[in-house]
Amino acid sequence: MGHHSSDASRLRWRRVRALLASGLVLGVGGAVTLAAWNDSEHSQASFSAGTFGIEGAVNGTAFSEHPSQATTATMTFPATPMVPGTTSYAMLSVRTINPSVAGASLLTANAANSGGLGQYLTYGVRTIAGTTCNATTFAAGTVLVTAGSPLTTGATATQALQANRGNQVNYCFAVTLPATAPNAAQGLALTARWEAVGTAAAP
Repeated sequence: MGHHSSDASRLRWRRVRALLASGLVLGVGGAVTLAAWNDSEHSQASFSAGTFGIEGAVNGTAFSEHPSQATTATMTFPATPMVPGTTSYAMLSVRTINPSVAGASLLTANAANSGGLGQYLTYGVRTIAGTTCNATTFAAGTVLVTAGSPLTTGATATQALQANRGNQVNYCFAVTLPATAPNAAQGLALTARWEAVGTAAAP
């Protein structure tokens, strides 16, 4: 009797193990047959760089590019030799080219402006609304370089330049040989240089 009971127990255990094994196999089989669904969205974008450039005019209307000292625009100061106590006026206008993005202009002065007659001269710069630069329009302008400054002094503020020739900045220069200029200034000369440095602005 005990022998048959033991055999029956072993048989039941084999069946349980078989069922468990079957369950494990079925579980593995189920994991293999499951599929993960997926999808994608692709995108792209195109980019291009803008262009920036400026041009200048000494009469407010005839603009062209002067990118180096070799192509410098010559401002039209009076040709009469200066004597102590005289002030001469001339203008430089700047704007963007077309096409060009917007930017800003900063007027700088050359360090060599202190040579020759430059050591005795003083000057000032103001922006003016129109294209006539004289004592009257200079007095009404916006100060960039204070009158009486050495010719080596540049502006510290920039002026906005709209895109595609949208506006122009008119710099009115007033150069003075002070009444106190000594005899040593007689006969001296100077080719003074300034540069309007344009910088593109972010839109």
